[in-house]
Amino acid sequence: MEINDLTPAEARVWRAFATGTHVDFRTAGDEDPAGGGSWGPERTVRAGVLRALLLDGPRQEGEVAALSLAGARVTGTLELQYATVDHPVRLRHCHFEEAPRLYAARLREVNLSESAIPGLTAHAVRVEGVLRLTRARFGGVVRLGGAEVTGSLYLESADIHAPDTEGPVLQLNQAVLGADLWAPGLRARGEVRLTGARVAGTVNLADSVLDRPDGTALQAETLAAEADVLLRQADVRGRLEFRGARIPGRLDLSMARLANPGGTALRASSTVIGELWLRQCPKVEGTLNLRRAQVDVLFVEPEAVPGRVQLNDLTYTSLIPHEPAERRLPMLELGESYLPFTYEQLTAAYRRIGDDDAARRVQLAKQRRRRRTLPWYGRLWGHLQDVTVGYGFRPLRAGGWLLSLLAIGSVAYGLDHPAPLKPAEAPDFDPVFYTLDLLLPVISFGQENAFAPEGGHQTLAYLLIITGWILATTVITGLTRTVSRQ
Repeated sequence: MEINDLTPAEARVWRAFATGTHVDFRTAGDEDPAGGGSWGPERTVRAGVLRALLLDGPRQEGEVAALSLAGARVTGTLELQYATVDHPVRLRHCHFEEAPRLYAARLREVNLSESAIPGLTAHAVRVEGVLRLTRARFGGVVRLGGAEVTGSLYLESADIHAPDTEGPVLQLNQAVLGADLWAPGLRARGEVRLTGARVAGTVNLADSVLDRPDGTALQAETLAAEADVLLRQADVRGRLEFRGARIPGRLDLSMARLANPGGTALRASSTVIGELWLRQCPKVEGTLNLRRAQVDVLFVEPEAVPGRVQLNDLTYTSLIPHEPAERRLPMLELGESYLPFTYEQLTAAYRRIGDDDAARRVQLAKQRRRRRTLPWYGRLWGHLQDVTVGYGFRPLRAGGWLLSLLAIGSVAYGLDHPAPLKPAEAPDFDPVFYTLDLLLPVISFGQENAFAPEGGHQTLAYLLIITGWILATTVITGLTRTVSRQ
């Protein structure tokens, strides 16, 4: 392209390129690029001119050539497919009439911040440096699938709205970022896809609004982030999908609103997470799925837990904040079926911090939940164990029952002594030790075999013997369970 083919605005940009001089067409600092369609020729630049500059623009010895432009209306399509560009590209506060095409291009730093863009096609692009889309407003799909950025990708406060698109509005599937995905305040009306992406730093989506009701708002299956994934104070309408993700730092959902009524609000099944934070946030609307997840620190406040959870094979090392067992147990009752492993995990978490009383309460709740799965005779026996000694976790109850029965038997037999079987050989009758002989199996004080009660006293003796065996069996069961835990 010859220099005399350029408009005055384009000539200004052309001359500035060789020295990397910044060209700013803005007339006011608060101009809205969304209205740039009405900007006149004095600030209009053809995309073909920009392409010619980037591929074969003028050079000046001792200077670093760069395209640095603000406040321009860019007409036509910026076509850089498969191109190799060695110069920084900064097109800020610009209005693009058509979506740039950067498919498989090799670029240096790219900055399209604060611009209004119909979309972006940049599959498999490689950027040596950072890619900045800060506060950019996209009216179509942003395609960065398979992109490789050696630095960070900045999308803070960016707005993506593609009303005629059925698929993801932000595609970062299989992308590789050498530093952070920095997108606090991102607004995306449609699916954000991070499937298989690898991020060497932090994924920051704090304060973001991800809006795809009745669908997947964030698709991050098999995401690999080397640090944290932050969704603090995010507003998510739709599913958060993290199945198979690897996050050694925090998955931080503090103060976030998760809403997908009738569906799954958060799916983090088969994930490996350092810390999962669900705190200071309203109750999750939808199902919480943590099946087969491995979490070192599970920071979940009871108020955030929804009415349906899936915890099959969830493992965690510590559970915070420390809450009484009564506050944690309802979460285990929300599953569709009895899952012994979930009770064992909660028990282990309490034991690690030395709260043995809470651990016993969880084990008692486990037995009561199991009882509901048994046939009628199993449930009857379970109720009996529960009432008498709390399945062995309330051993003092056995002492109370024994003392009560001892008192009843001592009074009954003290008022009316049973007749001796062999009067000449029988020891002196003692109502207390006679009752103990009936109550305590195996142990003998020589009273039971020496006397023969009749009538109602004989019936009472049978009841004392049966009750004694029941109490002994349940106490032994509880002691055996305690020893096996040690």
